Amino acid sequence: MSASLYAQSAISLSLGVRAAFDAATEIAARTRFLADCLVRANRRSLVLGISGGVDSLVSALLGQRAVKEVRQQGREASFIAVRLPYGTQADEADAQKCLRVIQPDITLVVDIKPAADALRDSLQASGMAMGSPSELDFLMGNVKARQRMVAQYAIAGAQAGLVIGTDHAAEALMGFFTKFGDGAADVTPLSGLTKRRVRALGQAMGAPDALVFKTPTADLESLKPLKPDEEAFGVSYEQIDDFLEGKPVDAGAAEIMINAFRSTAHKRALPLAPLVL
Repeated sequence: MSASLYAQSAISLSLGVRAAFDAATEIAARTRFLADCLVRANRRSLVLGISGGVDSLVSALLGQRAVKEVRQQGREASFIAVRLPYGTQADEADAQKCLRVIQPDITLVVDIKPAADALRDSLQASGMAMGSPSELDFLMGNVKARQRMVAQYAIAGAQAGLVIGTDHAAEALMGFFTKFGDGAADVTPLSGLTKRRVRALGQAMGAPDALVFKTPTADLESLKPLKPDEEAFGVSYEQIDDFLEGKPVDAGAAEIMINAFRSTAHKRALPLAPLVL
């Protein structure tokens, strides 16, 4: 086995991507996982930020099913969907369509712009160099992601909840998440799934194709609103999914993915600590 193929196999294994996939089986198992986590933690709500993309849509559909299962056990449980716009969101219409599909028990709206901008202004007032406009925009993208998670954990704290994360194997491979931002959560029901498998779950749960196959975007950069994820990757989700599912991938694309995985290892690891003998 070549070094590239060995790395491909090892990375897929480390991210929990299985060879076999059946949407109905995955939906049942992942719904049960969320319900069990809620009961074992003695919590009474699941909290999730709804962006308008397929990852949060599918996670929310699983979460809504999970709380229904918990309620059938005679326990109190609710799914809380949170809109977390930075001012006015460019694809707000898609987020609202997602909410209509999900039909959450509770919907909250928290504008993160005042808090994110206040932090930026305070940093600048301190004299800290913020770099070029594009560098500042990138920095603020991470601030937005972390501020969204601050809001979700505040809601979870007030509502005895667990925060759902939307990370899956394709994003984990590329390190495409903000450390302690959208990468922070209590439960990650999409873990081990490729992007096409996330979409397959969405279709199986009745989500419309317009939302399931919407161009993925983190939408964190104000200078480039709705910038496609694939533009940042340098490879397509199809190539990422093929890589993770053990299918042949162009050597150049494989190199990009292997390098991305290695360079972002710190984002998937616990904080470093000194070795205690």
